[in-house]
Amino acid sequence: MDELEIKQDDAQEQEVVDTDVPLDKNVKLMSPGRMVARRFFRSKLSIIGLIMVISLFVFSFLGPLVYTRWGEIELDESGKTEYAVGSFTHTVNGVEYTIHQTTETHLKDNFLSPPSSEHILGTDDQGYDIFVRLMYGGRISLIVSFLSVFLITIIGVIMGGISGYFGGAIDNIIMRICDILMCLPGVPILLIISTILDSSNIDAKYRIYLLMIYLTFISWPGVARLVRGQILFLREQEYMVAAEAMGYSTSRKIFKHLVPNVMPQLIVQMSLSLGSMILYEATLSYLNLGVKAPYAAWGTMINIISTNQDILQNHWYVWMPAGVCIVIAVLGFNFVGDGLRDALDPKARR
Repeated sequence: MDELEIKQDDAQEQEVVDTDVPLDKNVKLMSPGRMVARRFFRSKLSIIGLIMVISLFVFSFLGPLVYTRWGEIELDESGKTEYAVGSFTHTVNGVEYTIHQTTETHLKDNFLSPPSSEHILGTDDQGYDIFVRLMYGGRISLIVSFLSVFLITIIGVIMGGISGYFGGAIDNIIMRICDILMCLPGVPILLIISTILDSSNIDAKYRIYLLMIYLTFISWPGVARLVRGQILFLREQEYMVAAEAMGYSTSRKIFKHLVPNVMPQLIVQMSLSLGSMILYEATLSYLNLGVKAPYAAWGTMINIISTNQDILQNHWYVWMPAGVCIVIAVLGFNFVGDGLRDALDPKARR
């Protein structure tokens, strides 16, 4: 009786195995990257943010190649006042007098002119085309933001990875350096650096890059702390014990096994930091610490309202387009960052 039951159980197990084999062959496994992309594009806000960011890049980098009517620092001088000098002779009591007369001819005022077919978004108080400067200003803002976030991430990953993996005295030294940098007053030091740059012969177009290097120097501790906290948790996992047993080098264990597992958090952090960095750059330019005239930046274009209230009240087309571009950029990067955060969440079911 017992032998019969054992044979029946073996038959049932065989049937289960036989029925499972065809099902496994028909199952299509989805790669992790495809799963992340699928989750990301399911979110409408993520798609909207991506469209906003791509539109700004196309507008800023391809726009000047298509719209070549005006240059970034080209003035519309047709609004200048012309003067004509004439002379005539008049005789009084046998004495001949020559009189010179100056006639003023005002052609057309192209300063603070409203939007027209000649200037799509009008001109500012100097005669620069606002639409063109909006495109070149976007180049400055986007390039500076991406370079700063990239450098901040690289430095933060290296310092945080070393600190979290080795611990001990190395960890204490790096973390104390982070504490010191995070305590530095950012704006006062920026004012001092800007004053030094004013007294030097550095081109006004490159001042913002030097200031963003300083921002990179004081901003990497946040990323380093994030990476350190993740590595302190991951270094005790089973695969790290296996890597230790295999005799892998320290650099390979940090940058091949630990850092890739922190990348989802870093990608989200980078995308969200881009919006903050654009605001920072715009604030510096607004405070006249960034790009100097005649070169354009979104913050510099808004700076004009701080010294001219008439433009703020009556000439919205001078400052509002730059403000709209800043809002679009910040919202776009934040939407993309939120979408990536949800897509990279391993606990997400849909």
